[in-house]
Amino acid sequence: MSSNRPPVATLPPEGAAAGNGQNISWPLIAGVLLIGIPTIITLAEQSWTTEAGSHGPIVIATGAWLIWHQGLLRSPVTPGPRQSWPAYLLIGFALASWIFGRAYDLLLLEGSGFYGAFLAMVALRVGWRRIFSNLFPFSYLAFLIPIPGWVLDYVTAPLQQLVSISASSLLSMLGYPVFREGVVITVAQYQLLVEEACAGMNSLMGLMSVSMFYIYLLHRASWKHAALLALCIIPIAVVVNIIRVSILILLTYHYGDAVAQGFMHATTGMLLFAVALSLMVLTDKLLRMLLGSAKVRI
Repeated sequence: MSSNRPPVATLPPEGAAAGNGQNISWPLIAGVLLIGIPTIITLAEQSWTTEAGSHGPIVIATGAWLIWHQGLLRSPVTPGPRQSWPAYLLIGFALASWIFGRAYDLLLLEGSGFYGAFLAMVALRVGWRRIFSNLFPFSYLAFLIPIPGWVLDYVTAPLQQLVSISASSLLSMLGYPVFREGVVITVAQYQLLVEEACAGMNSLMGLMSVSMFYIYLLHRASWKHAALLALCIIPIAVVVNIIRVSILILLTYHYGDAVAQGFMHATTGMLLFAVALSLMVLTDKLLRMLLGSAKVRI
């Protein structure tokens, strides 16, 4: 027996998939690109050319690959009011931060504004739940935001002090005429400021970002193993920078201050950054061997 009742239209639930991607407007994407392109250009000119920000191109390339490879922007959803209004509120704050940072040449605010606008766009496309369930790929891109030099100096000051004391003590034990007084290291007739000799600590953010990417790729299924490796980042950075400062002191002693603070200063930084990454891989292998042989569950 047939029924003449008209078909009942059903509405998709809030947050349901919307394969056509019409839940996010192209003007919004264009707006994010409009503020993102000049910000990336500014970062490339002012931050990525420095030792403290040299990890920027690596982060943006690996972060974009990670989000694309895991398909985190696929299967868009239709956001409900609870998802939409926080995203639009974030866009408002991000835009204000970007305008203020752009106007007063404050890279921290400008980069934060671009990052906030990007997160808001992602939330409007795939929902906040997707972001929170894949927190690392999205938070990893926050390494693009440049930290002011005075903040980095304040945070790494104790580590710089430890590095300078260790390097001067080591070379003194080897018979070199090295003395340290406050922030000044004296070797023979030369004097080196501790801040300059320990400038390699500026690469700490780069080492942290690349190491966290490595840890996430290999050990995201075992967060305890990943946490152990993450705890090793700072000790490895300290050891590598003790080696670097010692090399700079030796170069100054044998070849003069011009050589140590010239081309070799940057060269030792790049070489020892590679050494630091190698030590991270070696530490990972040692942890696997020790934990595997002892059959310890972490």
